Parts: sequence; structure tokens; C-alpha cells
Amino acid sequence: MKKVYASLVALALLTTAGAQQAPIAKTKMHWGTGSNQDTTYGYAQSLLVDNVLYISGVPGHGPDMATQLQHAYHGIEAMLKAHGATFAHVVKETLFTTDIAAVERQNAVRKAFYKGDFPAASWVQITRLLMPQAMVEIEVIAHLPKK
Repeated sequence: MKKVYASLVALALLTTAGAQQAPIAKTKMHWGTGSNQDTTYGYAQSLLVDNVLYISGVPGHGPDMATQLQHAYHGIEAMLKAHGATFAHVVKETLFTTDIAAVERQNAVRKAFYKGDFPAASWVQITRLLMPQAMVEIEVIAHLPKK
């Protein structure tokens, strides 16, 4: 039994070592700034690996939750469109907010963007976001058709 376990461990280490050496093809985009990533904070607004699109958190902007949700989802929509995608391609959404009750009251704003085709989702209340005036920040993962 020990021999089998040792063989499995060795195989796992070899597989992991080989996988770590192979570079991942990534396509980065950062809000049409001419750069593919932000160097101040150190992130890309979107990252495409194979047919999976990761969109970093898009903060809301405006005086109230409805306006902030509209702003954030329009930002996500623009990034999806830049990759030839729509909300129909979104499979996972994570929403961070400083006021979960306000998000619940304004959920119709969110639902309108998905047009009845909702992704897996998590909503998390936190104490603050990077941008102090933001009440909400939303990140998504989308699967694009394979080419």
C-alpha cells in the first residue's frame, strides 16, 4: 500500500511540475486605456483564458444604489461587448456591497440586464470598497463559444 501511495504522490508531483512550466495564453484588456492592465493597483479589467472571460470588479458610481447598479452593469456590459459577449454568456456573478438590503430592493435593475437568464451568483455585504463612494462592486465570469 505504501508503494502505491508513493507512486501516486510522485505522479502528482510530476504532473503539477509539468503544468506549472507550461505558460497560459492570456488576453488582457483594461478599459481602452491603451494598456492591457493597470500598473497602479496591479490588475487587468478583463482576462480571457481559452474561452473563459474573467471580468474584474466594476464599482458603482452615483448617488443611490439603483444608479450605482446601473453604472456597474453598464460597465460589465461594455467589457462583455468588447469580447463579443453578452450577459447570456455570464455563468457566475459575485456582487460586493456595503448595503445588502438596498441591493435586494433594487434587484429589478440587476435582473433586467440578464433578461431572465440568471447566472450562479453570490452577494456579499462588506464594510467598504476600494473606492469609498462606491456602494457596490460586481465581478463576473463568462464562457464564450469555442472558436
